[in-house]
Amino acid sequence: MKIEELILANSAIVENKLKSYINVNGYGLEKPMEYSLLSGGKRLRPFMAIEAYKLFSKKNDIEKVLPYACALEMIHTYSLIHDDLPSMDNDDYRRGKLTNHKVFGEANALLAGDALLTYAFSVASSNDNVSPMSVKNAVKVLADCAGFAGMAGGQMLDINSNMSSYDDLKKMHELKTGALIKCAMLLGYYAYCDVPNENIVCDLTKFALNIGVAFQIRDDILDKIADEAILGKPVGSDEKNNKLTSLSYMSIEEAQATVDNLTNEAIDIISKYSSENDTLIQLAKYLVERNK
Repeated sequence: MKIEELILANSAIVENKLKSYINVNGYGLEKPMEYSLLSGGKRLRPFMAIEAYKLFSKKNDIEKVLPYACALEMIHTYSLIHDDLPSMDNDDYRRGKLTNHKVFGEANALLAGDALLTYAFSVASSNDNVSPMSVKNAVKVLADCAGFAGMAGGQMLDINSNMSSYDDLKKMHELKTGALIKCAMLLGYYAYCDVPNENIVCDLTKFALNIGVAFQIRDDILDKIADEAILGKPVGSDEKNNKLTSLSYMSIEEAQATVDNLTNEAIDIISKYSSENDTLIQLAKYLVERNK
């Protein structure tokens, strides 16, 4: 099965599970939560969590990791809702649809993001298919990767443009984008293993950070050259908002070469644990070539 088909099949599984979680009475808040959480997308982070679990467990039974994967998608969705707000990126469209605040208003969008973030920890900590130690490890990595030491810290660097070099920008990408990909890999591993091996944790972290930076640089390239109809959001929004990107420091050709180098390093790392055609290797190659 091709990687696109695997991602699509996984997306359907995650979508169904998310629907079961979001079927709640939130005093009206469930509507903006559901709007963004079920708005489509490739579900790459849940996909990576599930594949990381399968990499070590060698099983297709994903019930142990699925609650963690859904919790991670809730955190990712909250970040998108907040990123799109007028006080942040001020975007009108996401995945080809009006952004949350354009439909429900700023205050409701802000609350929907808050609710998804906090609900994620309830979902992760209610995983009855794993041990208490697994839950402890999962909740900690979710908090670390979503908070000031991860995605939120990266967002702070981004909005304040505290970057005087490409290395500063790369650090921002590692935090803002790479942290949740790292979280995905470690959640998959923690669903399998109660007592993590530190060498494996380091390898999964390095793989994820490389993929995260490559993913964001590819996003920078697509924001410049992509077809808006395929991308699902406005092209050129980074330039419009005067945002520093990898293309502030290098040409499109140099940026794509950097993506290729980071991806090859990531593949070398994960190859310790997988064969040449395993899904995570296919995914790493796919992310280099995506057009949306």
